[in-house]
Amino acid sequence: MNNQAKFLHKAIQFLHKAAGIINKTKQPKTPFISNAPFEFETVTVNERGKIIKRTAHQANQEILHLNGVTIEMVYVPGGTFLMGSPKTEKDRRFWLESPQHPVTVAPFYMGKYPITQSQWQAVMGNNPPIEWIYYDDAITFCEKLSKIMGKSYRLPSEAQWEYACRAGTTTPFYFGETMTTNLANYRGTDTQWGGSGSYRSEPKGVYREQTTKVGRFPPNAFGLYDMHGNVWEWCADPWHGKYKGAPTDGSVWETGGDSNLRVLRGGAWDLVPRSVRSASRDRLSHDTRRKTVGFRLSKLTDTIPKKG
Repeated sequence: MNNQAKFLHKAIQFLHKAAGIINKTKQPKTPFISNAPFEFETVTVNERGKIIKRTAHQANQEILHLNGVTIEMVYVPGGTFLMGSPKTEKDRRFWLESPQHPVTVAPFYMGKYPITQSQWQAVMGNNPPIEWIYYDDAITFCEKLSKIMGKSYRLPSEAQWEYACRAGTTTPFYFGETMTTNLANYRGTDTQWGGSGSYRSEPKGVYREQTTKVGRFPPNAFGLYDMHGNVWEWCADPWHGKYKGAPTDGSVWETGGDSNLRVLRGGAWDLVPRSVRSASRDRLSHDTRRKTVGFRLSKLTDTIPKKG
C-alpha cells in the first residue's frame, strides 16, 4: 500500500469514527424518573403585606429526565378541604365560587411549576410560546409524555388544583389575607375600569406586563410555585357556572356543564389581586389561545413516599 492509499485508508477510518461519535451523541438518552426530597421556605403576611412568619418545609418529588430537561412533580398528600370561597371573603364572585363545599382529595403529584418552553420542546419537539397553549395542545402534551414515561400524566381536576393551591390555608391567598408583587406576578397597579392593585391594606405594587421565570417567588406549603398569577392554568373540567352538584371526591366533573369551555385557575400577570385568589376561576374555549394561559401537570399515585 503506497503512502497515498495509506492516507486515504486512515482518513476513511477517521471519518467512520467521527460519524459514530456524532450519531452516538445525537441519540437521546432513555427517559427515567428519580426521586428526591427538597427543602423550601414559605412566608405568611399580614393585611399590610408585611411578612410576619417564615416556615421551613420539606416535600417529596419525582423528577422526570428527558434529553437533559427535567420536569419536577411534587407529592401532594391527600386530605379534605372546603372548595370555593366563604361568604365573608372580600371581592368573591359568589355566583362562580358557591356553594362552598367539602371535597376529599386522594394523594397525587402536581407539577412544581407550570410547563416551560424547554419542557414543551423536550416532549413535543417544537418550541411555541408556552403561554399561548390551547386546551387541546395541553391534552396532547400529557398524552405524549405519558407514552414516553410509561405513566399517566394529565391536567389536574379543578378540585385538585384548588386543593393544591390552598395547601391547607383557608385565606384568599396561600400567603395569607393578602399578598404583594414581591410574592407573585400580578397587576399591582389600579386599572382604568376600577380594579384595585391592592387587596387589603398593603401598598400597591408593580405591573410587569409579562410572564416571569418560574420559581421566582415563594412557594406554598406543598412546595408548589406560581399558583397565584403569572399564567392562567388549564384544568381538565368542563365549565360549570356554580358548584351545585359538584363531585366531592376531587375527580373531574365530567357530567353537565359546557364541554366546549374548560376551567382556568390561578389568574395571570395582567390581573389585579382579587382575580388571582385561591378560589378565583374562569373559563375559555378549548380551541382558543391567549397569551396569559399555560398549564401544569398532575399524576395520581397509589404509594406514599417514605419520609426522609
